[in-house]
Amino acid sequence: MSAFRAFWNNPMGPKTTHFWGPIANWGFVIAGLADTQKPPEMISGNMTGVMCVYSALFMRFAWMVQPRNYLLLVCHTANESVQLYQLSRYAKFHGYLGQKKEEAKQQ
Repeated sequence: MSAFRAFWNNPMGPKTTHFWGPIANWGFVIAGLADTQKPPEMISGNMTGVMCVYSALFMRFAWMVQPRNYLLLVCHTANESVQLYQLSRYAKFHGYLGQKKEEAKQQ
């Protein structure tokens, strides 16, 4: 029972936004993972880029805030990974990656 009480009263515990904020942010990760099954022409390059910047900023915040919020850091690291994957799918579909090789072959 004392372990539960320690968890409950922890500065990063369930009585704080340091706990519920990262829990809610896992929704971004789940939505991004679900979007990996959709065709790449449906990806918004602007929004995906914004999500990459957003997660990078909050990864830094989670590291710098005292006490460090490891739950938020892990959440945004996962989201950054998913969004970078989506951005690579967007770039490949629109010909931003591998374009030079194709141009060289045509000449």
